[in-house]
Amino acid sequence: MFQQTVWIARHGNRIDFVNPEWFNTAKRPYDPHLSDDGILQAQKLANRLIGENITQIFASPFLRTVQTANEIAKVLDLTIKLDWGLCEWLNPKWMLTMPETLSIENLFQTYNRVDLSYNGVTAQYPETWEACMKRTGETSQRLVAQFPTENILLMGHGASVIGTAAGLVGKNAETEVKASLCCLVKIVMGEKQWVMELNGDASHLDNKETTIKFV
Repeated sequence: MFQQTVWIARHGNRIDFVNPEWFNTAKRPYDPHLSDDGILQAQKLANRLIGENITQIFASPFLRTVQTANEIAKVLDLTIKLDWGLCEWLNPKWMLTMPETLSIENLFQTYNRVDLSYNGVTAQYPETWEACMKRTGETSQRLVAQFPTENILLMGHGASVIGTAAGLVGKNAETEVKASLCCLVKIVMGEKQWVMELNGDASHLDNKETTIKFV
C-alpha cells in the first residue's frame, strides 16, 4: 500500500552569511545566491535523496532555493515547480520592501529544469510570523492534496520549512522543527495522520550548523 512521503528541505549556505558586505552592493540584496560551500551542501543533499522515489520538486522562487533544488533535480532527473507559497518569511524587519527576485523566465535561462507551465500561489508583503505559518502550512496541505499518489520535495527557507511541516503534523512543529541549512524533514502519512520521521536531519553534511540562523 502506498504511503505518501513529504520531504522538506532548506536551501544551502548563502553568500551574505559568508560575506555580509555582499548585501551593500547587491543588485537584489534580498535574494542572495548560494555560497561555494552552499553549493557543495546542495550536492550532498541531492545525493542523500537518491532512491527515495521523489517524483515532484517544489521550490521557493528565491535564487538560493532554486539553486539548491536544481542540484537535486539534476540528480533525480526532475523538473522544479516554483511556488511563492514556499517563499521566505516576508518580515519587514529583514526586508524594507517586497524582495525582488528573478522572473521565472530569467531563472529558466540558467536553470532549465524550472517548469514554466506551473503556476503557484502569490505571497503578500509585509508578513507577520502567524501569516507566514498560515501561508506555508496551507501550501503543504494544498500540494499533498494535489499530488496524493506521489512523494514530493518542498524546498524552502528556515521559516517555510517549519511552516510546511506544521501544516501537516500540527502546530507543535513550530517549536520542534530544527531548520538548519540543507537539513531534511521527512513526513510520512501513517494510518490516519502525518508522522514526522526525520526532524532537521543533517547527517548527510560534513559541516553542520551548531547555531541555526534565519537571516
